[in-house]
Amino acid sequence: MSDVVERTLSVLPGLLGQHEPGDGPGRAGGPGRVSATSRLGSLIRSITALTSKHEEEKLIQQELTSLKATVSAPTTTLRLMKECMVRLIYCEMLGYESSFGYIHAIKLAQQGNLLEKRVGYLAVSLFLHENHELLLLLVNTVVKDLQSTNLVEVCMALTVVSQIFPREMIPAVLPLIEDKLQHSKEIIRRKAVQALYKFYLIAPNQVQHIHDKFRKALCDRDAGVMAASLHIYLQMIKENSSGYKDLTGSFVTILKQVVGGKLPIDFNYHSVPAPWLQIQLLRILGLLGKDDPRTSELMYDVLDESLRRAEINHNITYAILFECVQTIYTIHPKSELLEKAAKCIGKFVLSPKINLKYLGLKALTYVIQQDPNLALQHQMTIIECLDHPDPIIKRETLELLYRITNGQNVTVIVQKMLDYLKESKEEYAVINLAGKIAELAEKYVPDNEWFIQTMNAVFSVGGDIMHPDIPNNFLRLLAEGFDDGKEDDQLRMYAVQSYLVLLEEEDALYPQKFLQVMSWVLGEYSSLVTDTDPEVILPKLHSLLRKTYVTFETKVWIMAAVTKIASRTSCSKTVDNLIEDFSNSLDTCMRQYAFELKHLCEDKALMKSLLPFDASCKDMVVDASLSFLDGFVAEGLGRGAAPYKPHHQRQEEKLSQEKALNFEPYGLSFASSVSSSGVTGRQSPTGLSFGSDTSGNSAEKGHKETNTLKLEGVRKLWGKEGYLPKKENKVGKENEPQTVSCGGLLAGQVGDPPASLSDQVASLSEEFKEKQQLASTLFIGLGSNAGVSLMGKADTATQKFKRKSKINETQNSEEASDFQNSAALDFGPLIDTVPINMEDCEGSIHTRLRKASLCSSDTVEDNLAFETPQSLKKSGLDDRLSDSRLSQSSLFADSNIEIFQPSPSAQCERASKTPLVPSLPEELEELTHSEVVELCQSDALSLYSCKVWTDDSLLLTVFVSNKTSSALHAVNLVFEEAEHFQILESLTYRFPVIEAQSVEHCQKCVWMDGVCTQGILSGSINYQSEMETCLEFSVTLSLLDFIRPMEMTTEDFGKLWLSLSNDVKQNIKMSSSQDSLSAALNTLQQKLKLHVVDVIGNEGILACQLLPSVPCLLHCRTHSGMLALWFRSPCSALPDGLLYQCQKVMEES
Repeated sequence: MSDVVERTLSVLPGLLGQHEPGDGPGRAGGPGRVSATSRLGSLIRSITALTSKHEEEKLIQQELTSLKATVSAPTTTLRLMKECMVRLIYCEMLGYESSFGYIHAIKLAQQGNLLEKRVGYLAVSLFLHENHELLLLLVNTVVKDLQSTNLVEVCMALTVVSQIFPREMIPAVLPLIEDKLQHSKEIIRRKAVQALYKFYLIAPNQVQHIHDKFRKALCDRDAGVMAASLHIYLQMIKENSSGYKDLTGSFVTILKQVVGGKLPIDFNYHSVPAPWLQIQLLRILGLLGKDDPRTSELMYDVLDESLRRAEINHNITYAILFECVQTIYTIHPKSELLEKAAKCIGKFVLSPKINLKYLGLKALTYVIQQDPNLALQHQMTIIECLDHPDPIIKRETLELLYRITNGQNVTVIVQKMLDYLKESKEEYAVINLAGKIAELAEKYVPDNEWFIQTMNAVFSVGGDIMHPDIPNNFLRLLAEGFDDGKEDDQLRMYAVQSYLVLLEEEDALYPQKFLQVMSWVLGEYSSLVTDTDPEVILPKLHSLLRKTYVTFETKVWIMAAVTKIASRTSCSKTVDNLIEDFSNSLDTCMRQYAFELKHLCEDKALMKSLLPFDASCKDMVVDASLSFLDGFVAEGLGRGAAPYKPHHQRQEEKLSQEKALNFEPYGLSFASSVSSSGVTGRQSPTGLSFGSDTSGNSAEKGHKETNTLKLEGVRKLWGKEGYLPKKENKVGKENEPQTVSCGGLLAGQVGDPPASLSDQVASLSEEFKEKQQLASTLFIGLGSNAGVSLMGKADTATQKFKRKSKINETQNSEEASDFQNSAALDFGPLIDTVPINMEDCEGSIHTRLRKASLCSSDTVEDNLAFETPQSLKKSGLDDRLSDSRLSQSSLFADSNIEIFQPSPSAQCERASKTPLVPSLPEELEELTHSEVVELCQSDALSLYSCKVWTDDSLLLTVFVSNKTSSALHAVNLVFEEAEHFQILESLTYRFPVIEAQSVEHCQKCVWMDGVCTQGILSGSINYQSEMETCLEFSVTLSLLDFIRPMEMTTEDFGKLWLSLSNDVKQNIKMSSSQDSLSAALNTLQQKLKLHVVDVIGNEGILACQLLPSVPCLLHCRTHSGMLALWFRSPCSALPDGLLYQCQKVMEES
């Protein structure tokens, strides 16, 4: 520690001005210089010499008091202020608040010379966060320094902009930073790119118009500028890879130059050329080549070269190899590269080094569902990793087993997970593993008894820290049931019986969520167990209510269960005693529940009608608008009461009355006042969310952070024994990871003493047989012969039952679409939108395989679309399998997967007749509409669509053309539920019959449910020809499809403007063709369907609405060749989306 302190003190003179311009040799030892260094040095030495936290706090408080007096003194020079800032930085880094110095740090950055300004900027970047109100005082300083001719000042300003800068002030500096992209100095260009990357992260819509300049930065002659631009491209390609396919050749060329060592030697790290640059490029190539054979072909050579050159035994080369493997398995497959990547994974997994073994398991987890044979090759090593002393290796091994779970090995894998869950003390590991166990138990349940016992173990071990969705989904599963009613009752009966047994244990302490689950199940289904009298159940629940460790929330669940059971009994002494006990309770809520129970027991008919049996899945009608209060409100208004005004409107009116004159062009933000007023979202019992969306943009609602060190809730992970828990009761020696065969193990014992050789061989053989037996149960169902396990047993286990939903069940399940995820740029839900998601993802995985025509091309492409549970979608695992690596039997070994293959005759058949061209009906021809475009086709039919823009909705017209000479029967058109769009009618449409050589059509009204610039509405059409055929299609919809002009007067515009708080502002350069306000308004009116309300001088106001009725107002003003746009809307995401469209149409016109 003393070495670190001395090294720190040795560099302090440089920070405090040893190399300050103008200092001569004689000034190096001046009194001011010695004082500055010695004061900070003595402070550091004093702190390191202390022995307790209390002494440190006392010393720091004395130092802060002295510093506060010094910086507040009017005679303090900037030189002394700089030294005080360094000491304040040190105190702040130790976790002590020094907010009195924040304003002085800003002043130092504004007034000092180069070195003082440098310390001021450093202090500001460390003291303040990007939502701090004092940052507004720094904006003018940053603008002035960006315009400076001194390169050092420009660099400092760009540095602080890329670290912290208020989102709403980006337009003030954006033009200056754009100009810096053309600067002659490469360091300025690099820092400008970094600043734009920061802007893209916090406000992507404000830098949409300078994407062309990003491309110039990618081709910059300086490698540092090019490397900085890769950060922006990686982020943009993650969001929408299809828009940057044309840059694949550029990225491949750059990677070739980097791998070939063409960059300056300064970029090398341990003789490896630019390793972090290689990693960035590999990630970009993986995103671009995903599911794209043509793009992937451009990458094969450079990926092969990267694998070949990364042979140096160093950690950074291992990182490059890992990224190479991930990229190779992400892009369209090539057999030679897959073999090399598999060898690389094998080296990692078999390595004795823990870090490399972890990398191997991580890579194996990533590629396991694309290449299951790879797990079979290393099955014994994976078994060894289950007993590895490192908990991270154990956890990653369980993650790998989770990926390969099927109906045959689920019991063994879940048991291994439960064993680790009982040992683990880390909160994150418990939450993560409990969710995985619950998911596997529901998905591959072999029988009712195993399912209930497994979930009981999860509830017991997971405790109250597990995700609340786990008990909720379990209760929903019990309530909704499955396809077999008898099976449902058996499952519920076994659950009731198991909970009664658990409650018989007097001293058992169960987590609160587990007690809530028990209470609900007993209250709903205890009557199914006919051999158990309610008088046996009620005393157990009564005793739980008396327990001191039972929380109030759990007591509410227990009281509800008691009430339900009491409704099915004529009279009960236990209920009477319970009412008597809690009628005089000090807890008012429990006293209220007791009185309610008492009155219900007096009227059994009313009690049974209120609490029917098994009615948890029945729909509840919730009046979200509180219409039952309309009479009360009307009566109050009739007596002269004032109409209700939102809180932010009252605040704005109050502030406007205080100011006689207001010349400020910016609106007022009330995010803090709204958040403090208690306007929060409420969750109704039915799952409907009634939240307020009037408190401003979500990006602007950052919580005000304090600068003290927050230690509440932080768990101690280090103790006297260190970080990892010691295993005290471990019997025998720890086994080293087995990386060789049984024969190799026996051969390795030659050097041992002869006397113990036979015993060791026998013990090793026995241990190896046990591991082999475990491997046979874990890895059953994998490989080319998936129907036979490693031990030769037939794979006969299938999924026990399939989840069925009783609410809003659709005909076809949802299918995951990567293109939909990349095309839809989500900005958030609309105001007053109540999302209802009553469907869980299906437990089984449905796969559809369609092969191209055997006579149409030489290559056969397999398009696999998976429907995965929600947790698998979040994990980011690419679930696509490649037919070039696996046979059909190994891909579809799981009995839950259905295969749809057209017959060869249908594949080779070609339509001989000219396709029918559909046209709109006469009543729709007069409306504004798009061209009729083809969505998909087969030999039997073609599917077309046309968008018709009506005043109140988007009318999507779908045409089905029968190209055959015979009629098609039972043609079903099914739309999938989309995240951003809502179809007003049913999602399905059935054509009973489509005559030969004819066209039928249907119409669907579509609204936008969540604002996005562009989204995909997907679906499928099923028909019966020679065999049942399913075709998938997708329709691209944009935000402008749902924008309509909103006519209003200027007075109405002003009133509505004051009531809206979500606003976005941006300055846009006007082109030569738009030199006037009228030309710009014309463009916005025609392209964006905006209504021009009024034009006064160089200002104009426009209005529009997002269907059905979400308004958005626009105030625009021209000045100095710029068009200033100011949007306001009750929906926080709508202004961002319209601003992006405005920038786009203004650039195109």
